[in-house]
Amino acid sequence: MATRPVLDPAISLYHLLDPKVLADPYPLYRNLREQAPVAWDPYLSCWVVTRYDDVLTVLKEFSADRTPSAEFMRKLGLDEIGPLAEVMSRQMLFLDAPAHTHLRKLCSTAFTPRRVERLQEYVVAIADELIDEVIASGSMDIVKEFAERLPAIVTAHLLGMPREDHLQLKAWSADFAEMLGNFQHNPGGVARVLKSLADMTAYFQSAIHEERRKLEDGLVKSLIEAEVDGERLTEDEVIANIVVTMVGGQETTTNLIGNGMLTLLRQPEKLAELRDRPEIIETGVEELLRYESPSQHTGRICARDTLLGGQVIPKGAPVLAVMAAGNRDPERFADPDALDLERADNRHLAFGWAAHFCFGAPLARMEGQIAFRKLLERLPDITLGEGKLEWRENLGLRGLRALPVTFAAETPGNV
Repeated sequence: MATRPVLDPAISLYHLLDPKVLADPYPLYRNLREQAPVAWDPYLSCWVVTRYDDVLTVLKEFSADRTPSAEFMRKLGLDEIGPLAEVMSRQMLFLDAPAHTHLRKLCSTAFTPRRVERLQEYVVAIADELIDEVIASGSMDIVKEFAERLPAIVTAHLLGMPREDHLQLKAWSADFAEMLGNFQHNPGGVARVLKSLADMTAYFQSAIHEERRKLEDGLVKSLIEAEVDGERLTEDEVIANIVVTMVGGQETTTNLIGNGMLTLLRQPEKLAELRDRPEIIETGVEELLRYESPSQHTGRICARDTLLGGQVIPKGAPVLAVMAAGNRDPERFADPDALDLERADNRHLAFGWAAHFCFGAPLARMEGQIAFRKLLERLPDITLGEGKLEWRENLGLRGLRALPVTFAAETPGNV
């Protein structure tokens, strides 16, 4: 049996807490992949897996049921986190079959290819509307004025909530995403997340019960009316999975658009290629997902003693599968640090894999394709604006705080 090696502190993922490393984590991922592809990180108290094939094994075979119970948190003296643990324990993201299978089937009805296809005209109209608001100014913050608002408006529509609530829904989503991607490194954010969770719960309870508000067709109504093995979901289960669906539907797409536009702006020849050749938009978006993955890593629990990468991971051990590192693995992708907008063999890990593959992927892809096409078509001579770029302090969900750009101003409506 292989012994557990001592990880070189220089390649621990705790270095992501350094803003300079967070701005470009890929050299750190490369060093980990080459020197210790499957390693116990004593600084994070988990195993870290970085090669494509090994990440794939973790996503396929390891358990997603990793949320401590509220009772367990109380025994540790962490009573305040109890409400978060309660909600997470009901979310499909943290469940295995059969509970995960049932919930996923119900929630996936909002994201079927046919339903996503029907949304295309709506998404195009929203994208044009958001660009119309800024096109005469010659400058904008792509994150704040487009990448956050587009998926927020679309998500409100999918949930069956009023459009005017989209900014509030986005703010709650961002707080909850901070907990999902960065909780153990940001304990000071617990109070804010707890407040957002309480406010979200009250909001959706009101939507469910308030007779004066007729609930529109959407995921909220679908889950209320759905049955699983002849039983309806409890209100707590409905709200918990609305929350995780709302977060996934917004944060991934926001980061895809923001990260992708920054990548293109830093490589003007690639930006011109995507603008001038709209027929490669689908493969282009897939490559942007691989190259700058919105979701960088995810946690799992080893279900049984498992030999992986020459190391024995014991049953019950926590594991961090770094999809963003796997997406730059040269054993899987030719010239992985190069942006190839026509990359043919591109089975990236940005949306996960297997049972927990992101069921919102068809919508995120469609929104991304429309967003890039519209931004590049309608904003001539777009270039990076002034100012230092800052990444959100979220180690799991990679995204910018802001992306200022300038472009040739035009009269609104010239689509």
